[in-house]
Amino acid sequence: MRNSFIIGSAFIGVIVGAGFASGQEVLQYFTSFGIMGILGAVLATALFAYTGMLLVWIGSKTKTTSHKEVIYHISGKLLGRVIDYVLIFTLFGVGVVMIAGAGSNLNQQFGLPVVAGTILMTLLVFLAGTMKVDRVVNTIGGITPFLIIFVLIISVYSFISADGSLNELDPAAREISTTLPNWFISAINYVSFNIAVGASMALVMGGAEVNRKTAAFGGLLGGLGLGVLILLSNLAMFSKVEQVGGADMPMLAIVNNLSPVLGTVMSIVIFAMIFNTALSMFFSFTARFTEMETKKFKVFFAGTMLIGFILSFVGFTDLVAYFYPLIGYLGLILIAVLIVTPFRMRKAAKAEQKIKQAN
Repeated sequence: MRNSFIIGSAFIGVIVGAGFASGQEVLQYFTSFGIMGILGAVLATALFAYTGMLLVWIGSKTKTTSHKEVIYHISGKLLGRVIDYVLIFTLFGVGVVMIAGAGSNLNQQFGLPVVAGTILMTLLVFLAGTMKVDRVVNTIGGITPFLIIFVLIISVYSFISADGSLNELDPAAREISTTLPNWFISAINYVSFNIAVGASMALVMGGAEVNRKTAAFGGLLGGLGLGVLILLSNLAMFSKVEQVGGADMPMLAIVNNLSPVLGTVMSIVIFAMIFNTALSMFFSFTARFTEMETKKFKVFFAGTMLIGFILSFVGFTDLVAYFYPLIGYLGLILIAVLIVTPFRMRKAAKAEQKIKQAN
């Protein structure tokens, strides 16, 4: 049970920085659709639970150390190559977005130059990326509970001090700019994007867990926890949409309205969540091309971080608005493969058993 909670917490930690720590992501994907966005968040919760369970279970079953071998195994050569390239693109791209988000976070809260936050994040991720994979997983999972506590605090505060009823706030929410067409596609796209973000690290985490049931339960807990946090975050921002609709970091803006002191703490928590995702993205990206815990790994990791730092100056909000939906659409291929994989594995196992019995 303890290992399941560690896996679940780490799964949330991997995705949360890219998925909703700042609030900008949830604002565009769910809050912008008003009341219907709440239905989207419920749908996303169910999908996260199922796909999270599948990812970690497949990782445990195959005992993988990189997403490459698993993806080609469950998808075949041609489709596997497409998914592999999508994941590579996602890992690096989201890592870049996280570095940009770190700069926006410290700029909004402390007035520091954006470059200061990006430099600090780049250095921290580089230092942590030289650790062994089990320590990376524990680092990611250990920070997650702090975000959960703050999301609960923000949600309760927002509900109590809401600026009006949901029906009254609905028109203001719908005025938020988004590149997504409707709440249903937005929910599917959001899950697809985040699963593409978390797939590589989730498979590696599963590969480190011997017991498949423990791994699957951990993925299920992580998916459910992630979905509930997204639903709460959406409701919190919906309740305060007129105040935070135009902020780069809307969750941070809500907390600052509650207490500047808590705002400072929240800024640090968001920074930690961004760090979690950035670390998992660049770590998994490097593990795709080099063997972990080698000198080559560290050199490749350092070069990747330098390029990511340079590209981060495109800007956080614009990257979320255009890069995230693109990855979401591309990631639908992975979602489809994940859904059919258990059935294919079961069919293959039965065929193998018949051959053994025949012999």
